[in-house]
Amino acid sequence: MEDFQSEDFSTKYIGHLGLVVDKIDDLNLVRLIDERLPISQSHGAKVSHGERVAAMILNGLGFIDSRLYLFSDFLQDKAIDKLFNRADIKPEYFNDDALGRCLDEISTYGSTKLFTELSFLIGKKRGLLGKSVNIDTTTLSLYGAYDQNDLVLEQTEGQEAPHPAQGYAKSGRHDLKQMVLLLATTGAASFPVWMEAHSGNASDQKTMPAAAEKIRMLCAGLQKSPDFMYVGDSAIYANILQHSDNMKWITRVPERIREARELVLTHKDSLTWHSLENGYSYCNSDSNYNDVAQRWVMFFSEAAYHRECKTLDKNIKKEFDVQTKAWWHLSNRVFECAVDCLSEIETLKKKLKYHQVTAQVEDIKKHTRPGRPKPEDVAEVTGYKVSYELSKNAEKCEKARETKGRFILATNELDASIVSSADILKEYKAQSGTERGFKFIKDDTFQVDSVFLKTENRIEALMMVMTLCLMVYGVSEYELRQSLIKNNATVPSQTKKETQRPSMKWIYFLFRSINELHIQTDNHTRKIVVNLNNLLKRIIGYFGQRAQAIYLNLS
Repeated sequence: MEDFQSEDFSTKYIGHLGLVVDKIDDLNLVRLIDERLPISQSHGAKVSHGERVAAMILNGLGFIDSRLYLFSDFLQDKAIDKLFNRADIKPEYFNDDALGRCLDEISTYGSTKLFTELSFLIGKKRGLLGKSVNIDTTTLSLYGAYDQNDLVLEQTEGQEAPHPAQGYAKSGRHDLKQMVLLLATTGAASFPVWMEAHSGNASDQKTMPAAAEKIRMLCAGLQKSPDFMYVGDSAIYANILQHSDNMKWITRVPERIREARELVLTHKDSLTWHSLENGYSYCNSDSNYNDVAQRWVMFFSEAAYHRECKTLDKNIKKEFDVQTKAWWHLSNRVFECAVDCLSEIETLKKKLKYHQVTAQVEDIKKHTRPGRPKPEDVAEVTGYKVSYELSKNAEKCEKARETKGRFILATNELDASIVSSADILKEYKAQSGTERGFKFIKDDTFQVDSVFLKTENRIEALMMVMTLCLMVYGVSEYELRQSLIKNNATVPSQTKKETQRPSMKWIYFLFRSINELHIQTDNHTRKIVVNLNNLLKRIIGYFGQRAQAIYLNLS
């Protein structure tokens, strides 16, 4: 047996990063980026822009919050020769200067342009483009001082470049400046096909319809490009009506519109309902709102109804408790003027949403002369008080309950044989795929939400890289699930139940202890991947040749 010393052993981390690299390689991201961003040899570059983006994706999916200037530290303990398939590669090749120049090149090329060229090539090749595109936005908080006077804001087509600004913070961090990320996804995999960075105070009502028009114009110029239907939330409804001659769309109708509010308030017995699966039913209605012919479909969800009714009951009880105290305090006040008393009654009545009150002003009479009053003495009015009776307004409560579980979706596709009412609901519900993407980007575990960059063009470029992280993650998850279904196989979930729909986050977690063991013997280093088990080997089998080479030393 050989006599080993402790210094003869060392380890390099692989973990789940081999799966990430496998999908980056499978999507051909490095080559596609290098074709568009050729490296300049004048800086003595040791790695291409494609490799730098791949490294940033590894960092973004590495569950570690590493600032840009700490990036080489992130790679120090990783088996990067295996991950990049290069024996000569070193962590210091990915310093802040190299990555900063890469982000500058992305910005110069155009972040949205680069991402869209990649996404359409990959999406068409892998059959990931669906019939519709779902568009939504989220905000990304920016930590640090972002003085707009210190930023050189470039002009693009007469418009100011996206920049950090205060705005409505969906994350709740109203104290921080932010950027807005607009994302469009498509198909069963919720594949991202479009991304845009906007200033922190950008309005969804303007940016989302404009993005839909830009995607439509792009598709019109591409051969064999899908004729997408554009799907969005109620924020885009008013503005997307203006594009009805050029594109087909589905969106939720805001209930602030009187016609929509009247439809939602219509008694159920006055409507013709049709049943769908999963507790949904619908009724059809035509509309010509804003002079645009469209189909309105009001849906009823049994699950949403029960959920919203529980909330309604809580709100009714809360209002009763609050109003009981308020009216009790009012009834114990003494007013010098009856008019003031009536004014307070009317003020409180306006706050009643689910209750009603019967209130009246009563005189407070007292004998003003000292001593025992004589029979002929008349008490004088010295003030006024309120007497009341508070009760639930059954009619208002029932009317409010009647609207629960209802929502209206609209489309300008008038032919129900092309897009049925059931299809409208299905396409709209696919919006959750975009929202899951945002949840992924903003998940505290991944820590890619906090941006520490000082120029608006680099922030925008990094947001593009973050969306590439989402692409790699989403395609990995979708294709793994498809492989499990195809092979009639399962993997254990977090709750130890077998599933064919594991999250990629869970799969990554299963690989957390995988390392490469280095054993030094007689000027030779032997490398062994350790801590693999049968489950992990089976999962690796659902990935490509690159994963086989990294984990199993198979070429």
